[in-house]
Amino acid sequence: MDAISKYIETIKAVEPRADIHVSDDTVYATVSSSKLRDLAKAIYWDMDCFFRTCAGSDERSINGFYALYHIFGDDHNGLNIVLKVYADPNNPTLPSIVDIVPAADWCEMEARDLLGIEFSGRKQYRLILPPYWPKDLYPLRKEVSYDVKPQVIISSEKVGFWDRTSAGVAIPIGPYHPALHEPEYFELYVEGERVVDVRYRGFHVHRGIEKLGESKLTYQQVNFVAERICGICGFEHSVCYAQAIEKAAGIEIPERAKFIRSIVLEVERIHSHLLWIGVAVHLLGYDTGFMHTWRIREHVMIIAEMLTGSRKTYGINLIGGVRKDINEEKKQRVLDVLKIVEKEFTELVKTMVDVPQIMKRLKGTGILPREDARKLSVVGPTARGSGLDRDVRRDLPYAAYSYVDFNVPVYDDGDNLSRFLVRVDEVYESISIIRQLLDQLPQGPIMIEEFDIPEGRMAVSVVEAPRGEDIHFVITGRGKPYRWKVRAPTYQNIPALRVMLRDQPLADAPLTIASIDPCFSCTDRVFIVDKNGYKKRLDPILYRWR
Repeated sequence: MDAISKYIETIKAVEPRADIHVSDDTVYATVSSSKLRDLAKAIYWDMDCFFRTCAGSDERSINGFYALYHIFGDDHNGLNIVLKVYADPNNPTLPSIVDIVPAADWCEMEARDLLGIEFSGRKQYRLILPPYWPKDLYPLRKEVSYDVKPQVIISSEKVGFWDRTSAGVAIPIGPYHPALHEPEYFELYVEGERVVDVRYRGFHVHRGIEKLGESKLTYQQVNFVAERICGICGFEHSVCYAQAIEKAAGIEIPERAKFIRSIVLEVERIHSHLLWIGVAVHLLGYDTGFMHTWRIREHVMIIAEMLTGSRKTYGINLIGGVRKDINEEKKQRVLDVLKIVEKEFTELVKTMVDVPQIMKRLKGTGILPREDARKLSVVGPTARGSGLDRDVRRDLPYAAYSYVDFNVPVYDDGDNLSRFLVRVDEVYESISIIRQLLDQLPQGPIMIEEFDIPEGRMAVSVVEAPRGEDIHFVITGRGKPYRWKVRAPTYQNIPALRVMLRDQPLADAPLTIASIDPCFSCTDRVFIVDKNGYKKRLDPILYRWR
């Protein structure tokens, strides 16, 4: 029995009335809410799947209900499994699965904030919206305009999550802090020099991108907004979105375009990892290493500009292909520069690992045990540094990754050193992948000009960004997405920091937070506006916890 048949059999055994269909690499099942928890356990634990995300959707204009899509991933068999449940429009309440699937915590509360779906059997809290957001205004409901300017009443209500379970002195980190390059707030509780607990509050820079994509932009325009989700790995989001629409519409893009996408994706992976390695050693006080790493990274940024016309936010990706080709001159130039990068990076890494202070601060700190990594479905180098052998470039190959051979670096210690070494190894693997792709680069067009995007189609797209897998879930509409859900890697990895920071020296906290390579701009995806229409800064005091 093949894997798809096993999932159909498992779902039918729990929910005989399930409506199941299969499209590409995804099994979709509409199930009753009374069977959701049993199915979540069967798929997440019994079938050994990971949890990708969940997505709420206002489908009252289609079928009269709200809907929630729980998206699981079977890395071993290269599949996605989507469980859809309906919520009563007059009382949208669904059973929580967070006690079974801890990784579902945030996305359930996101659906509560943005759509008003309540979840029974769990503590509920505000995740994304500020405490003084109007209680009856849910931004992702279809009747709410993307440009609504709600009146807000500033209150002293406190909001937050991760209940404090330990005593200790509170040490705030953020929302603006030298150890954080974006606004997020960590509150560390310490006894002496040891961290005993941690609280977190994010989403200070939520921009309502999904609402904008569903309201005002055309399918092709969303590509450029998607690329602005993240300032470092935006091309991954653009590719992930484009692939979601292409899968939903059944569009097969030219082979040459697939290769070019993969080449640029790997260029972005290299410069992202080099950026992180430099920041990591900077946090350890090794600024010489920081400056040399970024000097080497500059070679890679020159490659990116040569291939796309821009050092970042390339603007070359569209549904149906890419806008920039690679000629022989550029091909040779990339190969020449990669030789320099490989040589200089090898010399630098050898120097770094010979610095005893660096190794002492990395080894044995910020440990994330494999069982916790599995329970929380962490992704990317965070997962691979804790012994989870998962990488969707290999497990669910997309673009041109099925044409290349590469290793997936995995380390078992779960510490900061393991996550450091995963990224070092991946730089070499990315260089190898680019060389293979350039060697096999096929001839032909790079773009399909004519295609149709039917309404009411669904697709899940997964792309391995430098920090881990991006997830884009789409339901097609008329001329634009009906629903567009984005889940960035950091969204999945931040909850693991509570495990990684506990019982660790306070001095190692900045490095441990940095070890997941957090990108808060792509994790937060609202401006607060007063009754006169003036934008107001979020008061960090109001973002403290109950």
